[in-house]
Amino acid sequence: MDSPANGAKTAAQKAAHGLAAGLAARRLDAASARAMWELERRCFTLPWSEEQCRAAFGQAAFAAFGLWDGPRLVAYISLYLVGAPAAASYAPCGELEILNLAVEPRARRQGCGRRLLLLALQAGRKMGMQKALLEVRERNGAALALYRACGFVQAGRRRRYYADTGEDALVLERPLAEPQGRAAP
Repeated sequence: MDSPANGAKTAAQKAAHGLAAGLAARRLDAASARAMWELERRCFTLPWSEEQCRAAFGQAAFAAFGLWDGPRLVAYISLYLVGAPAAASYAPCGELEILNLAVEPRARRQGCGRRLLLLALQAGRKMGMQKALLEVRERNGAALALYRACGFVQAGRRRRYYADTGEDALVLERPLAEPQGRAAP
């Protein structure tokens, strides 16, 4: 019989991740731009416009993954792949930059953000990316807790980065290549 000590999930862990596990994950494309924009508007004080969402898909170095509940986009993560083969015009530094991680308010704290973040990190490793980085509002405690639990550490600070509040952004990063014998989250 499995116990939490040897890797089995407790009932509370399963319940907390029930919504995320029941959603369909898929890569987004330009046809998803409107759904992405609508979710942006529900999640962020400075959302991308629908046109910005659509235009992002025209960039070879851009990728996005989403969690769907039927026709409704519940959460998405967008990425910029710096140094990926498709982005050959960029210096080969092998960075996975996380642009946005948006989770519908009613679906927060149910494993959606973690599922997408881990999916993105896994994709980055498979593509040979060396590290992942992102910016996060310094007062976004829930996001900071998620990122830290997934191995991110603070690498810098961008003073007064967010135009709406003047709030600082913390720059977080984590390696994607793990030492042999140790699995990355």
